[in-house]
Formats: sequence, structure tokens, C-alpha cells
Amino acid sequence: MRYLTDYKRVAGLGSAHSGAHHHWQMQVSSAALLILIPLFIFTFGAALGSDYESAVIYYSRPFPAVVAGLTLVVGLLHFKNGAQVMLEDYSKGHVRQGLILLVTAFSYVCMGLGIFALVKLAL
Repeated sequence: MRYLTDYKRVAGLGSAHSGAHHHWQMQVSSAALLILIPLFIFTFGAALGSDYESAVIYYSRPFPAVVAGLTLVVGLLHFKNGAQVMLEDYSKGHVRQGLILLVTAFSYVCMGLGIFALVKLAL
């Protein structure tokens, strides 16, 4: 027997009220990464193996810098959401909360450092 009200059944809200939201975020970020990863490989491949001065000149153009930044941010958000779902499923109590905070902090710190490096490289 299911203990959902008619409104919750129609709205798609389960007991945690966030499962559909996480699933939708993962689907959207997966679709975005499906486009961004080949673009990133294409743009990064052109700068691979070059010296520092040519890499600075290459990433000072807007398209490679924007593609690298979007790939970094969307990829790390996808990682954060996926790791959070995994930790919610397989850990308990305070360990769960601590690990989720650690993964969230790690992903945001990596995003900040990556964007800082791109801005420093582009400017």
C-alpha cells in the first residue's frame, strides 16, 4: 500500500521531495556534456602540446575559453549531483552528511580554481 496523497502522486513528489529534481538535473547535465565534451576535445586538442605563450594566445579567444569553462562547471556539477545521489543511497547518518558536504565543497573549490585559472590564462 502506498502512502501518497493524490496531490503528491500527481506532482511526482515522493518521501524526500527531491528525487525527480536530482534525476532531471542529471539528465540535463548529461545532455549538456554530450555536446560540450566533443567541443572541449576539439578545442583543447588544438592547444595540446603548444608552449605557454601560444596557449595564452589561444585561450584568450572567447570560444575556447567559454567551452573550457562550461565543460568544467557542468562536469563538476554533474559529478557533485551524481556523488550526492550515490552517498545518499549507500551511507548513513552523520557520515552521509559529512561526505555530502565534503563532495560539495570539493566540487565548488575545483570549479572556482578552474575558472580562476581560465580567467588568469585568458586575461
